[in-house]
Amino acid sequence: MNRRDVPLIWILDDDKAIGWVLEQTLNQADFRVRYFSHPGEFLQEIQKQTPDLVFSDIRMPDMDGIEVLTQLSANYPDLPVIIMTAFPGIDPAANAFQKGAFEYLAKPFDIDHVVELARKATRGTSKVQEKKKSSEGKHRFIGQSPVMQQIFATIGRLSTTHVNVLITGETGTGKELVAQALHQYSPRRHKPMVAINIAAIPKELIESELFGHEKGAFTGAVERKPGRFEQAHEGTLFLDEIGDMPMEVQTRLLRVLANGEFYRVGGTIPIRTNTRILAATHQNLADRVKEGSFREDLYHRLNVINLHCPPLRDRQEDIPDLAEFFFESQATPLHKSALRLRSDTLDILQHYHWPGNVRELENLCQKLSVMVTGEQVTPGDLPENIILAAQSLKEKKRSESSEQKFVKVTTEWIAELLKKKSNAIYQTLNRIVETTAIKESLDYHQGHKQKAA
Repeated sequence: MNRRDVPLIWILDDDKAIGWVLEQTLNQADFRVRYFSHPGEFLQEIQKQTPDLVFSDIRMPDMDGIEVLTQLSANYPDLPVIIMTAFPGIDPAANAFQKGAFEYLAKPFDIDHVVELARKATRGTSKVQEKKKSSEGKHRFIGQSPVMQQIFATIGRLSTTHVNVLITGETGTGKELVAQALHQYSPRRHKPMVAINIAAIPKELIESELFGHEKGAFTGAVERKPGRFEQAHEGTLFLDEIGDMPMEVQTRLLRVLANGEFYRVGGTIPIRTNTRILAATHQNLADRVKEGSFREDLYHRLNVINLHCPPLRDRQEDIPDLAEFFFESQATPLHKSALRLRSDTLDILQHYHWPGNVRELENLCQKLSVMVTGEQVTPGDLPENIILAAQSLKEKKRSESSEQKFVKVTTEWIAELLKKKSNAIYQTLNRIVETTAIKESLDYHQGHKQKAA
């Protein structure tokens, strides 16, 4: 292949170390690469030559990377731009995608992933269309963990669409926050978002709450009442705990999703609706479909995109930032300084399994903010059940680690014996284990044979 036929990639980042790593990585992957540390020089040079792909940082001293992206999207609409940042979050992710970014990359990144993205972008994969920037308030999305960065990026990708989204995850993982963000960063953000918790409403009232009712439709219906679908027209309807929806209401909801119209309870005139549906559940809807308690066709209508909120135990590296946020939010109303976690306290919290997830951590921080009189939270300030559960988990992990090491060493040893064509592997292993167990047991019990036995 002629060298000129090789895709040309430009890198814009004021961090020269990052620029060097990217340049070397992409060169070794057989790309042509050019590095820039200043946006001004980059924008001058692009008027002379257009690359096939751009990697650009967001935070730079001379010009914001989003501003560079805006100019590139306007002047070079077919040029894919991958935005990089060491300060990830939902706002920069959504902003980048709305301004036309091809992809959003959080630092530190995996170099294999960088090469994969570069190949994907230079194959001509279509860009995300440019949309207006959302300037509304921020959400309490906190997290540097890879799973949270994936959620931020997904919300950013969905910010230009109207598709239905099914949000799954355990209780307390922040499903409603995800729904709020999906609405706020969507083309419908200037229209209402209406939420309804299916599990909190008596079954006989759910139909009326969703679709409204006419005067006289049932006992107590003294006047016409619009339902949540009418209230959310042209906006977003968030159906929380969708798994608890009765089967007969599921059938009516399916008709709305299929035809875009419904009838009020007791009504005879169809009402058109243009509403985006976001649904959330802590249940496994696929299992409920198999059980016959949830309609399969409705499940597929809702599950156009599935966004899973991870449990806190799978993102324990986010606990320091989450706790800091919760302590700071409690400090002002309590007229005191925000508490800080001591390192040994944090170690306990990061070894706790958090059955209540982020909500449980928030409640704990609220309690500690009221009860702790010092500036730091010590292990003694924590509830006993958290301390004991964390200790148990640490011991379990330590035991599993020791067992894994034993299996690894034993496997390697057996492999060596097999190479030597040994015919007494089991007998040899049994003798070594038995001898070692007896010796260690005697040592532990200080030579007391009865206890050792």
